[in-house]
Amino acid sequence: QVQLVESGGGLVQAGGSLRLSCAASGSRFSINRMAWYRQAPGKQRERVASITSSGNTDYVDSVKGRFTISRDNTKNTVSLQMNSLKPEDTAVYYCNVLTSVLYQYWGQGTQVTVSS
Repeated sequence: QVQLVESGGGLVQAGGSLRLSCAASGSRFSINRMAWYRQAPGKQRERVASITSSGNTDYVDSVKGRFTISRDNTKNTVSLQMNSLKPEDTAVYYCNVLTSVLYQYWGQGTQVTVSS
């Protein structure tokens, strides 16, 4: 059973920055993709950013140029640097990993609130 521990959420003013981190442990299989999703009240969960084990990244259009995802394969950690935050970035952010045998795991979620 893979455990994901997230940290780094909080309250920030518009234009500010936050960094989210997630550490994965307990996986018997290698981790292929690591990603961050978010879910705002009344909205569907959306994938914000993802990164493969080889370092290929992908971002939703609304965060391109503002957010940067990175990972440390030796430690099985993934981070999301969020700059120029906007009120519409307010959501619960979830860490997500996909293993080599296509098992998927979720973190408990961390609240990010951006005030205007």
